[in-house]
Amino acid sequence: MTRDMRQLDYAELRTIMGAQPYRLLFATVSGAHLYGFPSRDSDVDLRGVHVLPAEEVVGLTTGPETLDRTWVENEAEVDLVTHDLAKFVRLMLRRNGYVLEQVLSPLVVASSPEHEVLVALAPGCLTKWHAHHYRGFAKTQWELFGKTDELKPLLYTFRVLLTGIYLMRAGEVQADLRQLRDLVAETPAYLGELMAAKAEAEHGPRVGPSKDELERDVTGLQAVLDQAEAESKLADRPTADAALLVPTRLRAS
Repeated sequence: MTRDMRQLDYAELRTIMGAQPYRLLFATVSGAHLYGFPSRDSDVDLRGVHVLPAEEVVGLTTGPETLDRTWVENEAEVDLVTHDLAKFVRLMLRRNGYVLEQVLSPLVVASSPEHEVLVALAPGCLTKWHAHHYRGFAKTQWELFGKTDELKPLLYTFRVLLTGIYLMRAGEVQADLRQLRDLVAETPAYLGELMAAKAEAEHGPRVGPSKDELERDVTGLQAVLDQAEAESKLADRPTADAALLVPTRLRAS
């Protein structure tokens, strides 16, 4: 019988990450588990930051900015992607909501003092321009839903739109759709039904509302995001800096 992946074994995840070739500053759970709608057969998406030693940064041959390893553990596919600290900080200072969700994820598998510093820096990286990130992500997922008619990209569409709206209004990153349903008044009432169906099958077909109703609501939330961005009190540019980078690099050498 396939293992039910709606519950995670964090001790096991910490053990299987031990093969990383570089010091790991943090690893958190992303994907459907973070977004609040994991399925019985969901993959486990781990994201984090490694630190290249100085000799692999300043020489002619440099180390990998990104490491991506996928394997099967107890019948579940695990995907671990880590960026070198410099690349991750650059992404934080751009309008990349994805990495901010990773560093702020409450589903922490491994941490360090440097991770805590990155968490503290994250609020200074939030800008109203992050609306573009969530708008673009929603567009991609909505187009994928149009091709597959599956629940997963449909829920991703709603999730990113609601995350973007809440970020613009509250100045906080919230990736869990279960929480967002209560935080954003414009959330469609049928999302609970969709999430329950998705919990039974990672690639299950669409249930519930018609495509016309879904398109109406997605279009409506896109307009809400546009308005929330226009009214947002978030800064235009990040106020944080990359002061953490050099001392952390030297400690890893």
